[in-house]
Amino acid sequence: MTKRNKNNILYKLHFLKSLGFEYCENINLSVNLENTQKLPNTLIELKNIVDNCHLCSLSKSRKNVLFGTGNINSNVVFLYDEPNSFEDSHGEYYWGKNSDLLAKMIESVLEIKKEDVYLSAIVKCKSSKGSITSDDVTSCSSYLNKQLSLLKPKILVLLGENAHKHLFNDNESFDEIRGVFLKYNGIDTICTYHPSYLLRNPSLKKEAYHDMLKIKKLMEKF
Repeated sequence: MTKRNKNNILYKLHFLKSLGFEYCENINLSVNLENTQKLPNTLIELKNIVDNCHLCSLSKSRKNVLFGTGNINSNVVFLYDEPNSFEDSHGEYYWGKNSDLLAKMIESVLEIKKEDVYLSAIVKCKSSKGSITSDDVTSCSSYLNKQLSLLKPKILVLLGENAHKHLFNDNESFDEIRGVFLKYNGIDTICTYHPSYLLRNPSLKKEAYHDMLKIKKLMEKF
């Protein structure tokens, strides 16, 4: 077994333990458990680990790692399923037509600057295959959950069907869950259309607008 595979297994065990599962503590794969099971308690240190991660195949094709951007004290976190190709090339979020539309939705409906929310993705690297896989998500899941636990958002906004599918690990009909508040690790979570989908289907912008109004209404309570 390679060191990379060992690290991958241990990160998955760490994630399961964070959910309440128990496993034998004396498992020995000849690696430092102290370093692999415990993720740091600051976003800066966590970002440094993610920036240097090679746990999954996305690390082979990515140009940049995109950890997140925006106000770390925001009550609202927006999540893509993965960064887009423009963001991968530039190493920053809010590049490309998709991101321009997202910024417009935030600023015109929520009436705050895009920098006032936090934006990230379920996986931190762009896929070269057209879409991410469940293995990609599993490799990155402990990072995401640690990131959310440090950010402590009140509202989580999932952008697109894939974001919901990979975060909740289910295949519920998007029409059934879009615009409905669910709970993810105690966080009020709502899914709306991905900006790229709205660009291809502009008639649905009205529905996305109403989703954003629901977010704004909940924001006003905090």
